[in-house]
Amino acid sequence: MISALLRRTAAAAAIAFALPVLAAAMKTDPAKSSVSAVFKQMSVPVEAKFKKFNAQIDYDSAKPEAGKASVDIDVPSFDLGDPEYNKEVQKKEWFNGAQFPKASFVSSALKPAAGGKLDVSGKLTIKGKTADVSFPMTVKKEGNAQVFEGALPIKRLAFNIGEGEWKDTSMVADEVIIKFRVVATQ
Repeated sequence: MISALLRRTAAAAAIAFALPVLAAAMKTDPAKSSVSAVFKQMSVPVEAKFKKFNAQIDYDSAKPEAGKASVDIDVPSFDLGDPEYNKEVQKKEWFNGAQFPKASFVSSALKPAAGGKLDVSGKLTIKGKTADVSFPMTVKKEGNAQVFEGALPIKRLAFNIGEGEWKDTSMVADEVIIKFRVVATQ
């Protein structure tokens, strides 16, 4: 009985060591990374940055389809460049930062595409609403770092960003582009 248990344990250990090791989580460089939102207000382009976010990336360029990514964004860190505007967008009608202080993205698939790009799919959650999203992302080497860049188009009203009178898209357009550049090393 004990020898059978030892054989099974030894066999399980041998199998575990024979399995390929997943790429270790990469370390994000916050000083070189950024996440922003670009939208039009009264037909004028505006870009605002999220000053705080955390990206977790497991990526091996030899096996991109085995990669994973997740990003948590600190919604109260949204900076339009003016303290009054920053306070306004945290209200219930916009981000409702008090109730929903985090926005997140979790990948479900990374697929190689032409020109050094990856097609990324996953779930985006903003203000308690989750949607399936897909977007292209470039991956390039800069020194010993990997740089992940892309742009994710969304409709703000799909996430209830702009409630009540702010559902009117003549002042603030429904189309928003979430731009990101994440610099990470092993």
